[in-house]
Amino acid sequence: MRSGSYLTGSHTQGSSMAVPAHTKTHPVADELAQLLFEGADRDRVHGAWRRLVSGKEFAYRPGLSPEERTALSYERLRLLNDAAGDPVELAADPYRLAGLHEWTGPVDGGLTTLASIHYNLFLGSVLDHDGGRNRDLSAFTSLRRTGTFLCTELEHGNDVASMETVAVFDRTTGGFHLTTPTPGARKFMPNTSLTGGPKTAVVAARLVVDEEDQGTFLFLTPLSDENGHLPGVRVRPLPQRTGTPVDHCLTSFDRVWLPREALLEAEHGRLGADGTLASTLGNRRKRLLRSINRVTMGKLCMSAGTLGMSRAALTIAVRYAHSRFLAGPKAGERIPLAAHRSHHGRLLHALATAYAMTFLHRSLVSRFAVHADGDRAEVEREVAVAKGWITWQARAITTECRERCGAQGLFPVNGLADLPLNIEGGITAEGDNLVIWVKAASEMVFGHEGVRPGESGDPEGRELTELPFLRDLLAEAERIWQDRARTALREGPSGDPVGRWNVTSDAALEMVSAHARLQAADAFLAAAARAEDPRAAFLMRSLCRLFLLRQLGDHTGDLLAEGRLTPDHVRALPKAVDTVVGELAPHLMTLVDAFDLPAQVLSGIPIASGGSVGGGEADWEEAAVGVVGAGCVEGVGVY
Repeated sequence: MRSGSYLTGSHTQGSSMAVPAHTKTHPVADELAQLLFEGADRDRVHGAWRRLVSGKEFAYRPGLSPEERTALSYERLRLLNDAAGDPVELAADPYRLAGLHEWTGPVDGGLTTLASIHYNLFLGSVLDHDGGRNRDLSAFTSLRRTGTFLCTELEHGNDVASMETVAVFDRTTGGFHLTTPTPGARKFMPNTSLTGGPKTAVVAARLVVDEEDQGTFLFLTPLSDENGHLPGVRVRPLPQRTGTPVDHCLTSFDRVWLPREALLEAEHGRLGADGTLASTLGNRRKRLLRSINRVTMGKLCMSAGTLGMSRAALTIAVRYAHSRFLAGPKAGERIPLAAHRSHHGRLLHALATAYAMTFLHRSLVSRFAVHADGDRAEVEREVAVAKGWITWQARAITTECRERCGAQGLFPVNGLADLPLNIEGGITAEGDNLVIWVKAASEMVFGHEGVRPGESGDPEGRELTELPFLRDLLAEAERIWQDRARTALREGPSGDPVGRWNVTSDAALEMVSAHARLQAADAFLAAAARAEDPRAAFLMRSLCRLFLLRQLGDHTGDLLAEGRLTPDHVRALPKAVDTVVGELAPHLMTLVDAFDLPAQVLSGIPIASGGSVGGGEADWEEAAVGVVGAGCVEGVGVY
């Protein structure tokens, strides 16, 4: 379903916010979509997943219990597996793996979680170790057995280096005994129930040889079969959490015997027949990080899922803003919600952020896919920083969109109610955002060099319409907070490492925040430079300018004090924001059409297809089972 208000050759449009229907993709929206979705690689990366979620099997189903919703997510995982091609190739392809999360996130948060665990954490970890491709993986690639990943323990979350689960080498058999020594060492919230059929786990445990701890490694561990959980495997379901349900459990092991080949080995650790460990890494912490290195790709996956949710929420909210009419200033006049600056302004700020998030994510997936060993630490840090920023922004965007749809946004059938809660899972998964930002901040205080004083030039004569000027101001903000963090760390209480960091952390975290937004701005600017159609280029530059102006709002005092802004710039900032919002307002639909949500998905969402729950042009019960009807067919919208 496509409709939109599109740019004329002069880049202007009438003030009316009513949106005409049309029957095919407009070139402007199509070029924006090409920029957003990998260009020439668009169909390879996104095509299969977009087609998959268009099917009636992925339509909203009302009235399901949490247990039924969980079982449905496993059923959909099998449909996804059928569409994936070679699952081994998928697990090794960062682009397609991230794309999978972008398209499944909006339609089934539970499926997104299951797919992330099975393809990235489980299958990816097996493949990343020696012999992964030489093992018989057919049970996992066919989903006769679903893979899961057991690392976090009940009392050891972000401090996984302190985990207690042990795999004790048995010289007699050459295998291992996997044991959970304390209640606090139970593996916390993996999907290890019997729902979805037999499962096998990759379990992180300390390898103990002759009572000596050799560090944490991964062990391939069958958990269940068609008859239930295997001997020694103890699984207890956890209470229902917020968001789309998943079969989260506490899992422990009572001397579960594993054969020698259960140990996943690579250059960071290979165990000889005599129990001698050969390793290229000199300490246990490095072995741990190498064993669980799939969590970096996991951060990209979590970010991708919330990106998809953000774009879906904006598409729904913008379409509703054009189809929901209310009284106008003249008697008998009816105007759409989208006509009001108080409404479309908030959506445009969210749109600018969503575009920036998407381009930042694209740049980091590309960097991750080609990074060399020497770049690993920096790339992993940038991915962690971006994951924190993207998922936090996604929560804010989906919450804003839900509110802008009023009471209609509270009904799950309208596609918005579950999104903020599902994003909460992404914020915590693969490293709690604040914790990973604190780690990044500690590294970046002295380990990162941004813009230095004087590099951005004299602000006199510069205009707030100049994108390079706005970009340099954001770089200055990062530099200001880095300097404050460095000063605080140097002047902190000597002999008290925690005290020194306590007086440093606030400034250091502000530095990380500015850095994330600067990286997003740079990715946005690079994408805007690739636009060929002048109308698409205009929209990209305008949206990027809106993003940058919004980011500078909190830093005007500092930039003024440092001589990087003039008083006139500060006075002009609100008007500059309002001007670009006014320029972009007629093109809201163009900007969300570029998100390319399938017509079949939108037709199942009443407020995205010209209707509402409780009445209007669409009947919600039909929409709930994916029926296209009541004034909405492929390519045509009725408002």
